[in-house]
Amino acid sequence: MILAVVLLAANAVFNLVAWPRFYPRIAADPRARDADGRRTPFYTVHLVLIVIGIVLGVASAVTAALLLI
Repeated sequence: MILAVVLLAANAVFNLVAWPRFYPRIAADPRARDADGRRTPFYTVHLVLIVIGIVLGVASAVTAALLLI
């Protein structure tokens, strides 16, 4: 049980620290917008990956906390 809590907490920390840091780089990347200034699939795909990483981080943190109760 303690191993599960440690692994879930480590996963939560990694996801909540690492993924949000990618957003400024993706938003500033020239591939993120086309010639008309519209967002490209490159931007959308990376934004979805970031959101999924954050959701998984929150889910891991909540699960770890619930296991401690």
